Amino acid sequence: MYAQFFGSYLLNKDAVSPEQLTTAIARLSDTHIKLGTLAMHKGYMTASEVDEVCFLQTREDKRFGEIALERNYLFEDQLEDLLKSQNPDYLLLGQTLVDMGALSNTELESLMVGYQDENELEESPEEEANIEETSALIERFFENSGKPLSEHSLMYMNLVFNNLVRFIGEDFTPLAPVPCNEYSTTYCVTQAISGPVTLTSGVDMEPDVAISFASRYAKMEFDEFDEYVSASLEDFLNLHNGLFSVNMSNIYSEEVSLDPPKHEEDPTLQLTDSSFVLPIIYPFGTVYLLLIM
Repeated sequence: MYAQFFGSYLLNKDAVSPEQLTTAIARLSDTHIKLGTLAMHKGYMTASEVDEVCFLQTREDKRFGEIALERNYLFEDQLEDLLKSQNPDYLLLGQTLVDMGALSNTELESLMVGYQDENELEESPEEEANIEETSALIERFFENSGKPLSEHSLMYMNLVFNNLVRFIGEDFTPLAPVPCNEYSTTYCVTQAISGPVTLTSGVDMEPDVAISFASRYAKMEFDEFDEYVSASLEDFLNLHNGLFSVNMSNIYSEEVSLDPPKHEEDPTLQLTDSSFVLPIIYPFGTVYLLLIM
């Protein structure tokens, strides 16, 4: 998760352009090796075991390594070995930008020191940092953007970023959340959550962005914006909010209810004062996350 927020930090400092960053992130996704792939390569897990863990991640808000340990597919020493084998994306992103000529090594050094100090990071954080560290990083991102989160909202946003990594891809950068009372939609899918936590969340994007987003999520290529693309967006939002519901039950022993996802027909949404829109840049375009509270 460090690479995503380092990218946002670089944009806020005007150190790189959005185009340079998305190019670097796209290259980064080509070089990063997933934990499951490494586990198969080293003979620690079979393909069916990796597939099962990936499936279980759609039912439980847990990291790949956590589930693999619980299922006895990996031992602690094997997981530690795999984590050490992964390329640290945070440092790799910086090196990619240097290789592109977007930054000098001197500039990168200064930016990394500033980012580490601002977020109280270790010098070489691992990709699978502990949950508390990642949560603190996300919490500080919203505080620095002038949009501090409540405890439940922070848990929700932690899950958002984790699920984007798991189901869409880690080659994204979040921009600062934008408070607004009115939002003009393009193609927007929303879902209401009620109970101890009451909110409506949504994803909005251009049709061509939706095609790429749905293709990644469904793991199949869509060529046009149709009902399958629309259904994939609804399924992603429903899956995400379903995992949030599971977390609310497991962590707080509180039950929330989900309305069916729906496509917003009204091109303009009226939002509350506590609502915000979070732009998330992928190489294929920008996804807008809406949180209406």
